[in-house]
Amino acid sequence: MTTTYAVLSEGLQKRYGEVHALRGLDLAVPEGTVCGVLGPNGAGKTTAVRVLTTLTAPDAGSARVAGRDVVRDAAGVRERIAVAGQHTSVDGDLTGAENLRLFARLLRAPRSRADELLERFGLAEAAGRPARTYSGGMRRRLDLAASLIVRPRVLFLDEPTTGLDPHSRGEIWDAVRGLASRGTTVLLTTQYLEEADQLADEVVLVDEGRAAHRGTPAELKALIGSHAELVVAHASALEAAAGVLDRLTGSAPVLDAGRNAVGAVTTDRTLTLPRLVREADAAGIPLVDASLRPPTLDEVFLRLTGRAPRPAPQEAAA
Repeated sequence: MTTTYAVLSEGLQKRYGEVHALRGLDLAVPEGTVCGVLGPNGAGKTTAVRVLTTLTAPDAGSARVAGRDVVRDAAGVRERIAVAGQHTSVDGDLTGAENLRLFARLLRAPRSRADELLERFGLAEAAGRPARTYSGGMRRRLDLAASLIVRPRVLFLDEPTTGLDPHSRGEIWDAVRGLASRGTTVLLTTQYLEEADQLADEVVLVDEGRAAHRGTPAELKALIGSHAELVVAHASALEAAAGVLDRLTGSAPVLDAGRNAVGAVTTDRTLTLPRLVREADAAGIPLVDASLRPPTLDEVFLRLTGRAPRPAPQEAAA
């Protein structure tokens, strides 16, 4: 079956003076999926989104969004997309209902669309209150609802849950999952690796203006393997514990003397926690704790790019 791509770019390049923001970025996002775009500060994420949303013209390469060329048919792209940035676009002095009805009038959508979105995003009861009285999570949901007035084929979400508490973040995640289930393609840039792990069908790690790695969260985690750790009762047992891990994982163990712990990375999918414990017991190691866990996306990101994923407070133009 032929895959239809909602976002497709080849060799995108963009330069600001001496800064190469994009150095040949390739993206391929199938319709109806959520793609998480992650990268360290200055990796090119913001520039990529600006190009794909027709706000910036590329110096070289090509891109099509919702079947339209971002350079030759920018107007066609804009008719088919929506963008929800980090900062809410709603008016705090207007009520939730007034905000959405205003967007509906500007975009020539029926008033019923505004009422439908208020209900869908759990804002119907607060619809008559000024938006400035909303919590952070409610304002983000209202902003997301505003971006959906025109039923976009592709939604660009830039840091959608920055600054939100865990409960509000979960509400936004539920809303994004609902959009994808209804066929909307979502391109998500985020500073929260957990967010990409929860939402993304595919993750693209952007580094130095290129797509350095891509795959499902599970596939990316498999690239660096699981982390096995033994915590022992006293420091004299650390050497024996390291020997067990060296034999089972085939990688150099790392000591954490402060915790009386030793850990190692393994790509052996047959290694299980019961086997790890049995081998330690057979070696006479006095165990306090043992664990075998998959890596987090944060660990994957650091290992694959060599840099931390968290952006600086004010991200560079790239």
